[in-house]
Amino acid sequence: MKISSKNKNSLPDIKTFGCRLNIWESQVISDLASKNGQSDLIIFNTCAVTSEAERQARQAIRSSKKNRPDAKILVTGCAAQIDPKRWSIIPEVDFVIGNKEKLDENFWEKFVPEDKFHNNQNTFVQDIMQVKSTSEHLVESFNKHTRGFVQVQNGCDHRCTFCIIPFGRGPSRSVSTQNVINSINSLLKNGVKEIVLTGVDLTSWGIDIFGRPSLGLLVKKILKNIPNLLRLRLSSIDPAEVDFDLMDAFEHEKRLMPHIHLSIQHGDDIILKRMKRRHLYRDVINFVKEAKRRRSDIVFGGDFIAGFPTEDEKAHQNSMQLIREADITYIHVFPYSNRKNTPASNMPQVPKKVIQKRGKELRDLAKVQHNKFLLTQIGTTQKVLIENNSVGHATNFSKIKLKENVEASTIVSTKILEIDPEGLLGTIGN
Repeated sequence: MKISSKNKNSLPDIKTFGCRLNIWESQVISDLASKNGQSDLIIFNTCAVTSEAERQARQAIRSSKKNRPDAKILVTGCAAQIDPKRWSIIPEVDFVIGNKEKLDENFWEKFVPEDKFHNNQNTFVQDIMQVKSTSEHLVESFNKHTRGFVQVQNGCDHRCTFCIIPFGRGPSRSVSTQNVINSINSLLKNGVKEIVLTGVDLTSWGIDIFGRPSLGLLVKKILKNIPNLLRLRLSSIDPAEVDFDLMDAFEHEKRLMPHIHLSIQHGDDIILKRMKRRHLYRDVINFVKEAKRRRSDIVFGGDFIAGFPTEDEKAHQNSMQLIREADITYIHVFPYSNRKNTPASNMPQVPKKVIQKRGKELRDLAKVQHNKFLLTQIGTTQKVLIENNSVGHATNFSKIKLKENVEASTIVSTKILEIDPEGLLGTIGN
């Protein structure tokens, strides 16, 4: 089914929290809600990765109701899926729907907000663990996004001890290759120049498809079958699951962007085992070395958790050392968030002040690493996809502001002049 939202005046107000997959899903929600006459809703697509993400959503709900007291508020997303009652009792909230319902056209066709006042039902959440398929909507464009996000996978079969997300997303399930290709073509027809493949556990794509094809094979098929796709990028991937074909694609296909964001989480082997991760410190180093051997211009990002239960100072320093040794450039730091009903919640907890201190040290190191990388870019020439206000991203994901006024969705050859508050400052030309 193809859906679009060309009448922007009829779009519902959607607040998106969390991952890139939520960005894609919010666009689908926007299209479905507006198509079925629910444009007056304020919809919150929540995240449950941390308690802070949930706090921000609750705060935004209260603020939105204060600004638009007559509007009906609907809450969905992972936080709503995991604990719907908690959200349904918030006074400002009118409806709570699950992760399956939010992408279900049949639900939106039958959804009548006024019915709540007749039958007093405001929660519509099914058991996500019973969901066996993915949404197959073809999104034609993204509001306010030059890059197009394409869901290729959803759910997760792993059980990292700190993570609640599998209970919000359900089991791992893949989008078919043909549907992925159709989705990309749909976006390209509407001017999108760069596609980002997204998923909850991206590297598990294909495990539920006959023959168990790998993510690398999917990438190769996309690039082979869509020659007019100029830039293909991956969201976060697991360093324990990178396959040969994906490495081969990075080495030989320049349309695959030289930027890999890794779900690393920690640099201490004991902590990694307690997290139930499937890699160790040496595995990250070996992967980075091999990737650089194949693609010298490749740049790495990584997720790191500060203050995981039982983490001592030595373990923390191992994370700092891994960041330096692996030369991680883009670093997302997450202070450990105690998630109810996870194994980590029963482990000895690190004091909050210590978590905050170590989180700050990781963020400070992240700034040093990023600045060090930016310095290496001065004097180079980069291909930049302009997104808004003459600001865009190079192939290595560095953020660049041009001195000239350049139209959005344009790819320009850019000479990097200096570091800028936005990231880097450049000018058109070689």
